[in-house]
Amino acid sequence: MKHTLSVTVENEPGVLSRVVGLFSGRGFNIESLNVGPTLEPGVSRMTITTEGDEQIIEQIVKQLRKLVTVIKVRDLTELKAVSREMVLVKVNAEEGKRAEILRIVDIFRCKVVDVSLDEMTIECTGDAGKIEAIVDLLTRFGIKELTRTGATALKRAKQ
Repeated sequence: MKHTLSVTVENEPGVLSRVVGLFSGRGFNIESLNVGPTLEPGVSRMTITTEGDEQIIEQIVKQLRKLVTVIKVRDLTELKAVSREMVLVKVNAEEGKRAEILRIVDIFRCKVVDVSLDEMTIECTGDAGKIEAIVDLLTRFGIKELTRTGATALKRAKQ
């Protein structure tokens, strides 16, 4: 099962290396990894997507908590959380296909961020399902390049 871990860490050199080393040293795979600063100076948040059963995830969380530079670890999978990804897709866009591509972009509430005579670059943000769906639809036009951010997530506020 896929799990999303939110890891708050001290923002100092070597922290990312230690976290990634923990995963690779134990044979665990990181599916996606996002890191960025928080509002608190000197603190960053890592959003790590990985796969494993409950026992493996529990072991990962325990090992992360042992690292000196880790402040807090949360498995957002079982909690109510908001998760988003972004994708940039460069797609073939010959003149006869542009209108159809633009309809798809509009339906998915995405943006065209670059255009030339024969291609468009589209930016789309949403959950993993939305990203997969638009990539599937754009595949038939011919995708030239694609890059995804991976998940970034926050726990939802209490209702």
